[in-house]
Amino acid sequence: MVLRQQPLITSLILLSAVFYSTAIAAVDSRPNVLFFFVDDWGRDAGVYADANRPSLSDVIATPNIDRIAREGVVFNNAFVPVSSCGPCRASLTTGRYFWNCGSGAFLNGRASDWKNNPNPFKSMTKFPDLLRESGYYSTKSLKTIDFKESNNPNAGLEVPQVEYQRYGLYVSQARDDADRVKRVEATLSHPRLEMRRVLKSHRDDRPFFFIYGTINVHRPWHPDSGQDLWGIDPDELKGRIPKFLPDLEDVRRDFADYLGEVQAADAMLGVILEELETAGQLDNTIVILSGDNGIPGIPRGKTNCYDLSVRAPLMVRWPARIKPGRRIDDFVSTMDIGPTLLEAAGLAVPTEMDGRSFLTQLTSDQDGWIDQQRDHVVVGRELHFHSARDGNLPYPMRAIRTRDYLYIRNFKPDRWPNGAPYNIEDADAAGNYDRLEVGPYRDLDASLTKSWLILNRQSPPAREAIDRTLGLRPAEELYAIQDDPDSLQNLADHPTHSAVKAKLSQQLMEVLRRTNDPRLTDDFDRPPYVVNKHGE
Repeated sequence: MVLRQQPLITSLILLSAVFYSTAIAAVDSRPNVLFFFVDDWGRDAGVYADANRPSLSDVIATPNIDRIAREGVVFNNAFVPVSSCGPCRASLTTGRYFWNCGSGAFLNGRASDWKNNPNPFKSMTKFPDLLRESGYYSTKSLKTIDFKESNNPNAGLEVPQVEYQRYGLYVSQARDDADRVKRVEATLSHPRLEMRRVLKSHRDDRPFFFIYGTINVHRPWHPDSGQDLWGIDPDELKGRIPKFLPDLEDVRRDFADYLGEVQAADAMLGVILEELETAGQLDNTIVILSGDNGIPGIPRGKTNCYDLSVRAPLMVRWPARIKPGRRIDDFVSTMDIGPTLLEAAGLAVPTEMDGRSFLTQLTSDQDGWIDQQRDHVVVGRELHFHSARDGNLPYPMRAIRTRDYLYIRNFKPDRWPNGAPYNIEDADAAGNYDRLEVGPYRDLDASLTKSWLILNRQSPPAREAIDRTLGLRPAEELYAIQDDPDSLQNLADHPTHSAVKAKLSQQLMEVLRRTNDPRLTDDFDRPPYVVNKHGE
């Protein structure tokens, strides 16, 4: 196995850290950072509605997310490097491609599996640690990223902690309207009090970095909570469902519940913004919003390389430096967030980071394309659910996305992309999240959509959707994404697109070789990445 050696942190970073840690008496005027990071939130919000292309964003109501977009900058072409929560977060905190992150390269990768091998992730530089070392009060709440939190200098002033509640699951259990109001207030009290904790805990002469990771959009969801709690009528989604799925009632109900949970996340963001405004800190805070992968439990969503899976929401508000109401077309990855925040804080970006700062894009007065060279991103995936295939083997994909094309390389086309169809008769396991590990297609979260497909798999619409999204795939896929946004027509074998395919394939492989991707030598198929039985 070949792994790229990590160089020492540059002397400039060390000097910056020394300067900020020793100048105790000075007031640090650098901006605070609030990173609102939503688990399983795809590129769906009111700000993404497009009059020329019907979508889920036509129906959803996200006033707080839209406020950040309206008062800041929106990235039209933001992507995650990998559509699986653990690897995406490892990539985000290190600024490295997920495949270089050792135990962080797989979901639930365990350091104990690496006891006989050097684990790169353990020693990798994490950008929040650099912020902390330079004087930031760095802390987190819920499901976020790996870094060492700052010591709390004002522990005695902390506000009480409350239990986090998953919005739809908790509020849907209300006995009556009064109980529902209390449950809503209890649910929103967690982000409110967590923001208060940060404001009370950090020293007034130092900025804070706070990442809040709500998990309510992650399955399971309460059935029909989208309609019951948020008034999202599934029938309003007719014509807005991705074309590779049947536009039927159960599928629309499933999407409506997802949209409801995104609206719940928006409400959580709202109370956090209220606390910042009350404290007079909002305009001195970089507010950044994003998610770790696309919609879960939907074929071609989470754990894939198609747009529904890897295209990410990303918007930033920073009144001191950002001209409001701008939209940027430059391609960026969420692994670029760390380098951007480091540069915004006046710190050097470690040379080993693959991510590139987009501070220039943030602070430009222009809309559209700022840097014509930022014209693509590279994404991929390996293993999501540990027992999805025989031998616990991954399904390796790498892809390159440009403005006009999506090119995908499936390295092992003989393997099942979303897991083998184990126990295909068990429709309950397909819809019951607690029974995911005994059902079919385990890289696809249990869901109402999945259950419908399994129950109706002999019908033409279900059979066609299963074959297209869950069946075996060719070694190469190529889609003209502008004309075919749902990636329905694979052009990889069309002679008229052979030159495009060759160019994108070469460009992709150059990135994999330059970054020493272990997939090039199939190391991902062997220990310590893959063990015979997960947990033993």
